[in-house]
Amino acid sequence: MSKQRVIIIGSGMGGLSCGVILAKNGYDVTILEQGAHIGGCLQCFTRRGVRFETGMHFIGSASEGQTLDRLLKYLEIKKDIRLSPLDSNGYDVVALNGRCYRFANGREKFLQQMTSYFPHQAEELIRYFDLVEKVAGASSLHSLKHVESDPIINADYQLRSINEVIESVISDPELAKVLVGSLPLYAAERDKTPFSTHAFIMDFYNQSAYRIVGGSDAIAKSMVSTIEHYGGCVLSSSKVTRILCDDSHAIGVEVNGSEFMPCDFVISDTHPMRTLELTDSKLIRPAFRNRINTIPQTVGGFSVYLEFKDNSVPYQNYNFYGYNYGTPWNCEQYDTDSWPKGYLYMHFCDDANQLFAKTGVVISYMQMKDVEQWGGTKVGHRGADYEAFKRQKAELLLESVEKQFPGLRSHIKHYYTSTPLTYQDYTGTEGGSMYGVARDINLGAACRVPHRTKIPNLLQTGQNINSHGILGVVVGTIVTCSELLTSEKIYQQIMGANKV
Repeated sequence: MSKQRVIIIGSGMGGLSCGVILAKNGYDVTILEQGAHIGGCLQCFTRRGVRFETGMHFIGSASEGQTLDRLLKYLEIKKDIRLSPLDSNGYDVVALNGRCYRFANGREKFLQQMTSYFPHQAEELIRYFDLVEKVAGASSLHSLKHVESDPIINADYQLRSINEVIESVISDPELAKVLVGSLPLYAAERDKTPFSTHAFIMDFYNQSAYRIVGGSDAIAKSMVSTIEHYGGCVLSSSKVTRILCDDSHAIGVEVNGSEFMPCDFVISDTHPMRTLELTDSKLIRPAFRNRINTIPQTVGGFSVYLEFKDNSVPYQNYNFYGYNYGTPWNCEQYDTDSWPKGYLYMHFCDDANQLFAKTGVVISYMQMKDVEQWGGTKVGHRGADYEAFKRQKAELLLESVEKQFPGLRSHIKHYYTSTPLTYQDYTGTEGGSMYGVARDINLGAACRVPHRTKIPNLLQTGQNINSHGILGVVVGTIVTCSELLTSEKIYQQIMGANKV
């Protein structure tokens, strides 16, 4: 009996993890990547012989037996990567109104640390942390069960905003802002982003936080190797130009405008808008196309990649969030005079016992409209005006970081920049969005992207389907692959892979 053939469009975390699960379960898997390099947001790049991370700068819940650790074992990744722990007494540092606040791993250490800053809020901090644990624990995202343990709790906190929930628990306005200090990790917006998103992220990193030694492209390389081990293949420079359908289902894909590749299933790891552009099937109704094409996207980002002079900048095993206007909220709402309102500054981990940083990155929000005049141009060919724009923004951002890290500028050997246009080119995300589709409590189900489509054998995966970030994407992968395997089977396999 011949294997059923699955074609996966895109080699990001979603596409590769789908490929691993299905190849392990006997499917004939082919992953088609339009770019020259596989990995999507797992990619690293090299300039002047020095490596830089582009997307997955750090991960959480990766200590032995924790949620992501169990998934890394199941996907056969853990054996191929090395992890370097961030400072358990302060993996995140938030600078607000002239003071720095450290976030510690673990319930007791977190509460002890935050209570030292806000002693009068001790009881409210406990209530806040209990709520984070309750919401995260009610979801299959956290518990790795094929059904949610308390869908009512989960649904409730998907409909209430982060700020509304936190401000109902925490009476100190400064503490309420500090607790959302890491919101650039999910581009949260006031009165829009659901509290459940905040709870998942907080719980994920509170358990443990690590950088991937040598870069997150090691994850992509590991999954490609595993897919090939089980008989599948991953092809770069293979752009899917059409998804071909008959009256009832998808029959295959067109590659690079000419080659036809037949299959039994198509899984798209591209942005849902890109997926719909690939097919003109009448099975996809105009109302659905319109809904997908009008879903709001998270804000884009401007990044400055720093190469430091040798042995000049001590390695920071934490992430630093700086805010210039007294709040983490509304940093996506800026004008020429107020940008940047905030930033995230991190170092790259080259070695498990690193003493000095070789490279780092500073990221701040940037709207696509700031660079849309260069839309339609190619990387490296956008002209002198674009380069001057990036230099000006880079200098402003570095000036902002310098206030918290005096002398940093003098230790920079070279720097490189990227804008939402760069991100759009490398990931295919709409509008250069950092995290794809935005969650908005005011839109409810209208801003959710289903893993199923009306073409019965065309499925979707990736950060837009469940949630972004490595855990959100892999849980979304499980949902997608459950259409072919059932969730019970996948969760049984996860448990089997983690038996000592």
